[in-house]
Amino acid sequence: MTRSRGFTLLELLVALSIFALIGAMAYGGLQQVLNQQHGTEQQSQRLADLQKAYRIMQRDLEQLVRRGIRNEFGDSVDALVGGSGYTGVEFSRTGYANPAGFLRSDIQRVAYVPDQTTLLRRTWRVLDRAQDSVPDEQVLVEGMRRFDMRFLDQTNTWRETWPPQQNPVAGAVNTALPKAIEVTLELDDVGSLVWLFMVPENAVDTAAGGSAAAGGEKGAPQ
Repeated sequence: MTRSRGFTLLELLVALSIFALIGAMAYGGLQQVLNQQHGTEQQSQRLADLQKAYRIMQRDLEQLVRRGIRNEFGDSVDALVGGSGYTGVEFSRTGYANPAGFLRSDIQRVAYVPDQTTLLRRTWRVLDRAQDSVPDEQVLVEGMRRFDMRFLDQTNTWRETWPPQQNPVAGAVNTALPKAIEVTLELDDVGSLVWLFMVPENAVDTAAGGSAAAGGEKGAPQ
C-alpha cells in the first residue's frame, strides 16, 4: 500500500510567508495607486475651483459700470476703489440678474476682500447702502497667501491704487475706469497666478442717484 505524503509544518510556514509577502506587496501597490488617484482628484478639484473663481472675477470686472454709490455712512464712494487704505477692491457692475422682476437696479455693488488665507466675494442687494445693509459673502479662493491688483490707466501706466488721484471737488464721485485690471494671487499649492482682465471701452456711464433710465432703477428706490 502506497501512503500519500502531506506538507510538513516547515513547508506550510514557508508557503504562508510567501503568500503574506505577496499580499503585502500587492496592498502597498494598491495603496500607492489609491493615493495617486486621490491626489489627482484633489488637484483636479483645485483647478476647477480656480477656474470658477477666474470666470466669476472675469464676469464681474468685464461688466464694470460708471456708477458711484453712497456707503452706510452717507459718504460718496467712487465707481471703482482699490488699494491705498482700502483692503481689496470694490466696484459697481451691471448685469445683476433679476428673474423675479423685482423693482430694483440691474447694477450690483461687488467687493473682493482678502481675509487671512481666503479671498471673499461680497455683494450688496442695494447700491446706496443703509446702516443695516449687510453684504452676502462667498468664499472664492482658499489657501491664499497674497492678493494684489493693479490698474492700467488711459496713459498705459500701471497704478497700484484706484482712483489714481483724489477728486478736485470734495464729495465728488470719480467715474473714471481703467483700461485693464491685473490680479495676482499667490497660493500655497500652486504658486503665483496672474490674471489680466480688460475693461470694456463702452462701459455704461450712470450718475449716482440718477433717473431710472440712467441708473437702471426701473422707478424703484435703492
